[in-house]
Amino acid sequence: MYRDNTLIPTEAIRLAALGALTLRPLHYAELAEDVRHFTQRIVGPSLDLVGTPVELLIVEGLIEPVDGKGMEDNACLRLTADGWAELTRLLTSSLRAPTNDINKLIIALKMRFLHILEEDDRREQVDLLVEMIERDLIRLTDLRATYAGEPGYFMNWLEQDIESTQRRLVWFRDLQQRLN
Repeated sequence: MYRDNTLIPTEAIRLAALGALTLRPLHYAELAEDVRHFTQRIVGPSLDLVGTPVELLIVEGLIEPVDGKGMEDNACLRLTADGWAELTRLLTSSLRAPTNDINKLIIALKMRFLHILEEDDRREQVDLLVEMIERDLIRLTDLRATYAGEPGYFMNWLEQDIESTQRRLVWFRDLQQRLN
């Protein structure tokens, strides 16, 4: 983790793998495919997201074979108690603004697995998301004020980005109200 309690890219991959195992036990190949598919559909192929090998999660005691016999070819895997604790730690991490590709992935993962958290942690995470989007909106509207009147297409592009951020903020505020 970074010093501000935000996830580094490899921790996003850990979150994806551990979270996927909360839905159901998965065979090694299924887990690797789920992580690869989800991350590539959110951010596209990225060298920043070279995944944590599943073997490392096993060595760290975060996941284990369902049958408890060890790693056979394509073993079926599940979370351990330590895996649940690590998943909770990752899910309750902070977020950075502005939103970039890695943050987009982390937000998507938090939303995919938000239901796993206890009610208070769930509300806290949505509050953090609202705050992050509000900071994004402030940054964008300041940019608009600073460069208003310049020729070219930048202002058109910026307006659509502001509108998109405003819609996202409305959606997350609605979620915030539903959770409270």
